[in-house]
Amino acid sequence: MMSDLCKTPWWLCALLLLAANVPDAWARLCVRCTQQKMNFREKEKQVLDQILGPGRYDARIRPSGINGTADNPTIVKVNIFLRSISKIDDYKMEYSVQLTFREQWMDERLKFNDFKGKIKYLTLTDANRVWMPDLFFSNEKEGHFHNIIMPNVYIRIFPYGSVLYSIRISLTLSCPMNLKLYPLDRQVCSLRMASYGWTTDDLVFLWKDGDPVQVVKNLHLPRFTLEKFLTDYCNSKTNTGEYSCLKVDLLFKREFSYYLIQIYIPCCMLVIVSWVSFWLDQSAIPARVSLGVTTLLTMATQTSGINASLPPVSYTKAIDVWTGVCLTFVFGALLEFALVNYASRSDMHRENMKKQRRQVELEHAAQLEAAADLLVEDGSTTFAMKPLVGHPGGPAAAAPGLAGLDKVRQCEIHMQPKRENCCRTWLSKFPTRSKRIDVISRITFPLVFALFNLVYWSTYLFREDDRE
Repeated sequence: MMSDLCKTPWWLCALLLLAANVPDAWARLCVRCTQQKMNFREKEKQVLDQILGPGRYDARIRPSGINGTADNPTIVKVNIFLRSISKIDDYKMEYSVQLTFREQWMDERLKFNDFKGKIKYLTLTDANRVWMPDLFFSNEKEGHFHNIIMPNVYIRIFPYGSVLYSIRISLTLSCPMNLKLYPLDRQVCSLRMASYGWTTDDLVFLWKDGDPVQVVKNLHLPRFTLEKFLTDYCNSKTNTGEYSCLKVDLLFKREFSYYLIQIYIPCCMLVIVSWVSFWLDQSAIPARVSLGVTTLLTMATQTSGINASLPPVSYTKAIDVWTGVCLTFVFGALLEFALVNYASRSDMHRENMKKQRRQVELEHAAQLEAAADLLVEDGSTTFAMKPLVGHPGGPAAAAPGLAGLDKVRQCEIHMQPKRENCCRTWLSKFPTRSKRIDVISRITFPLVFALFNLVYWSTYLFREDDRE
């Protein structure tokens, strides 16, 4: 009957105390049972003192391995929960991540009585009281724990001897990047965890079965998208032995829309603006020079600003090809004006030479006419005139038929119409060479730039990253 009473809920015991018709002994017994239930968690202190008391547990000795044998290594299962990825720095080649790191292993020395399931687990906040794996992050640059409001760490000891260690940490990890396809690239950043002092003969890390890596929902990155992640093993051998290692490969895809708006479209606009000088008059020297120099300086500033945010690498990036070709087009438009200016001055010089030659010919013709008039007035000078017809004994008289046939053929040859070239006919509408250069540039520059865009985008958009 006493055992049945102790199973009575506490609120029913309270009602029994308030009832007037309940015997006092029964009420006192009910109160005693209620106090036992309310103070049952005090058993946890007794259990902790029992398993972790002085002389009972030594945190310096690693737990036994599989099947409780000391010869086998201790198996530690690891899983992580990615809470956030704050930044990915291209210049320093690093990224920052905040995660909840968990380890679980079996320590048979920590088994205890759970009092028929009343104690599910024991909780500790001091990691020095139990044995801990000597895990470290091999590609870590900086890291810190979180201590607000209390240290974000706990250790749970389960009745069958299993130990769960969980901690929230923030890390800055190195991420070597291949920027050949920048900004059309994908980057693989790793998170490596390894044992520092225990070799694989004593300690082995394994990924937890099921879902070893979890990512928070709605993970947002400003310039990247986390496409997928892969778990793998990366055991390393040194001259002191082989050490267990785990790694997570995070595949990030760079968001291209930002670079399209900030880099590619402005560069295209600068190149097109440089073509405006082809439509200006060749005599508008200040306008064409200022337009060419301004676009060239703006393009050079844009290129230097892009390179300032990237590390100085020894290979050519996709953005270098784009900015280099755009800068070449702008510089070519400026050189085109120099060529037009030279051709214009050459045309003017040629025109002046023609005018002078024409004037000299007119003066010479006037002098000949004056001399002829003087000779006609004098009448004493005679000129020997060659006969216009051949002599009867000449070669032409010997074969009159053949001579006539040759003359007819020569006339047919000279009278055949020349085939007109459409390009030459179109260029003949522009009499000066400077004007022709401008007209050709209006067509050539846009066509070559369009061809470059076709080759560029087809090459880099459909090219797989070497690191993949």
